[in-house]
Order: sequence, then structure tokens, then C-alpha cells
Amino acid sequence: MIPAAFEYKRPMSLEEALSHLAEHGLDARVLAGGQSLIPAMRYRLAQPAVLVDINKIPNLGYMQEENGMLHIGALVRDTDVEFDKNIQAKYHLISDVSMVVADPIVRYRGTVVGSLCHNDPSGDWAAAAIAARAQMVIQGKNGARVESIDQFLVDSFATSIGEGEMAVEARFPSPNSLTSGAYEKIERKVGDYATAAAAVQLELNPDGTIKEVGIGITAVAHMALRVAEGEKILRGQKPSLELIRAAAEEARKIADPTPDARGSAEYKKDMARVLVGRGLIKALKRLNVVVA
Repeated sequence: MIPAAFEYKRPMSLEEALSHLAEHGLDARVLAGGQSLIPAMRYRLAQPAVLVDINKIPNLGYMQEENGMLHIGALVRDTDVEFDKNIQAKYHLISDVSMVVADPIVRYRGTVVGSLCHNDPSGDWAAAAIAARAQMVIQGKNGARVESIDQFLVDSFATSIGEGEMAVEARFPSPNSLTSGAYEKIERKVGDYATAAAAVQLELNPDGTIKEVGIGITAVAHMALRVAEGEKILRGQKPSLELIRAAAEEARKIADPTPDARGSAEYKKDMARVLVGRGLIKALKRLNVVVA
């Protein structure tokens, strides 16, 4: 299908982009990777009057560690993350996700920040951001603000970005040597939307107890969800299979999937439980902890 008519803007600076967004308000959409927006426009599920293409703006393709955070600019592609040696060695959760987003063709254009802004109920990055307790930097003509990922993700395909604003950066806490994570996903075929998926990240105390933990699930509700009760079960405890099963069960409880060709609602709920358990076990193994 052919998209509805729209006006095309290609700003050469962030200030120019924000000016276009302020001028056109809700009629404007930001184009970065375009892997979600362009198909939606072709099917006329999205009909922006103005498209603001930010790909020519310099200095938005950075990925750097600073002040205990990994800063990912708005033009960092999934493949930039996927093939980065520091990410592979240190950011286990992020590395896992970067390898299974859609297919290689999509990953060469799609962006991390763009995926989080799209907030697809089956998106991979939202669950990972929840588990890692990421932050988003939102810029408008009057300045920038930083929001936690829990504030940023509002509902299906909805975020806290206001009229005339755009997300310019995602920030993931830099893990220490006692922190690891994992992403577990099942799909019918490579490139398909997830049937269910789970992201986990945990940090151990020196005595082997769990200092902090994050659990996010996706494709099993109206949006990616934090399994807060599962986190509570694990926090402060010595890892064990019994605790992992109990935490994973909390994912099954809060999952509220829609039955479709990928599986029944009950199957998807159970897969949320299974994948959380697998992710926790994998993350612990990466820290040389074998649970029994």
C-alpha cells in the first residue's frame, strides 16, 4: 500500500528537529530507523502530516560509558550494539537482546531508542530496559529531562514523550563484576514477533545473596511488564531453584496475553514463567553460580 501524503523534513541539527516538532506538534513523527513507522504508514495505521528525519543530525550515534551509565544515542542501530566488543563482554542482557531483535536486515536500520519509543507490546528492548532499570532522556525546545523506564513506558504504543519533544538517549546502568543478565525469547521463526520473552538482570552481594534484581516480560500483555513481586521474592536471598520457581510463577500470574496463531493465552502465560526461570538460571551461570 501507499502511505498517505506527508511533508518531509530533514533537519541538520537537533535544534532544527525540535523546532519542526514544536511547530507541527502531534501532526509530526520522528524518523530514525523507520522499521516500525514506515510499515505502519504503508498500511495507514500511522498518518503523520510531517515526517522529521533525524538521520543527518550529527552526534546522535554515540554509545559510551560515563558516570556509571551506558549512554546510547538516538541513532545507534541494533547492529552497533550487537557487534560491540564491550557490550558482548560486559552487558550480557543487552548483548542477548541485540542478537534477536527481528532479523539482520531490520537490525541494520532499527534503533534502540526508536524501539523504546515505539513501545510495541511485543518489543524486545522494553523488557530489557525494565530489567536493567534504564533511563530515557527526553528533549524539547525548553530543555531536557531524564525519566526512569517505568515512567517512560505508558501503554501500548504510548510513552511519556510530550508534544514537540523527542527521545535523544537511552541510559543503561553499567554492570559491575557481580552483575549479569540474560534474555530468553521464543518465536515461530527468525524475524517473527515473540510468542513470549523475558529479560532478567541481577546483582549479587559478596556473600552470594541477591542484592538487586530486575525482571521484565514482553509479548504477554498490553505492554512490557515488570514482575515486581518476583523481584521481591529474590531480593536479599541466596539463589535457589525453589526461589527461582517462585519468582517465575509471579510472571505467569501477571501475564495477560491475547490468544492468536502463536499460541493460546494459557500457553503464553506458562512460557512467561518458563522463560523467566531460564533467564535467571542463565544469568547466575554467567556469574559462576549453579543453583540447586
